[in-house]
Amino acid sequence: MHRRVFLASTLAATFVPQSLVAQSTEKVRRIGWVTAQTAASLAPYIEAFRKGLSERGYSEGRNLAIEYRYGEGVDGRVPEQVRELVRLPVDLIVAQGTAAFELPPLDLPVVFVISADPVSSGFADSLAKPRGNKSGLTLMAVELMGKRLDLLKEIVPNLRRIAFIGNPEHPGAHLERGASEETGRQLGLTIDYFATETREKLTAALAAMADDPPQAISILADGFAVQNRQTIIDFAMSKHIPAISGWPIFAQSGALFTYGPKVADSYRRLAYYVDRVFKGTRPADLPIEQPTTFEFVINMRTAKALNITISPSLLVRAERVIE
Repeated sequence: MHRRVFLASTLAATFVPQSLVAQSTEKVRRIGWVTAQTAASLAPYIEAFRKGLSERGYSEGRNLAIEYRYGEGVDGRVPEQVRELVRLPVDLIVAQGTAAFELPPLDLPVVFVISADPVSSGFADSLAKPRGNKSGLTLMAVELMGKRLDLLKEIVPNLRRIAFIGNPEHPGAHLERGASEETGRQLGLTIDYFATETREKLTAALAAMADDPPQAISILADGFAVQNRQTIIDFAMSKHIPAISGWPIFAQSGALFTYGPKVADSYRRLAYYVDRVFKGTRPADLPIEQPTTFEFVINMRTAKALNITISPSLLVRAERVIE
């Protein structure tokens, strides 16, 4: 009797599917996600990141665990949240946005997605040569500044004067400003630049514009601008002038149009960096990437409210039209 039980159990073990054996022994990788922003503002991008991980064979609950930490817009929370992730522990830190600049010293590899210029940030000597234990993606594409002004001039042919709102403390903002001013000169535009690194500076800038309104406002996209986008867009609408920017979230919030990186694609691409590091590549050996896919988003509700006509040719060129 005992011999029959032994043989049966031995045969059962022999015929266990190899997929189940692999699943039971597969190493679980742990990612620590840290950001200064809110969970709600990043939900679609996190979903794109998780999709990218899934495409590379990572599945939460099987061989992957992600620990999320959100600063919820409160200054100074990131360093302690990172130390908490290290204590868990995690194998790798993914730093989103301004959190990448607030990291304490780490031995762990770091993969980032930032809206800034990596070289101006001190993260790299060049895009091909990241420094230390960090690499990832930047959403900044300075050459797109001219394209946005070209589109605006096409929509508003009599455009002569435009205000730029930007955070001078955002690494690379000087490059965006320079590109904007150069294109503005080529198009015969007068550009008024307003430095808005704080809420107080933004309030003062809008007050100055209220006294002498421009014909349009261009918002240089970064974390501060995203957090305060509705204030800026509501002001523009109150003055009956269009606002434009680079990221789709601004068009979704009422800007006339946006032209810039397809942000979800960049977050999906972030999974490539995580996968490479997990497979043994040093971050310093992974060149930093700029956006490769772009989208033109038009808000027709805003166009109608401002009595602006969008030509059929522009509508055809738009990837998305918000009705």
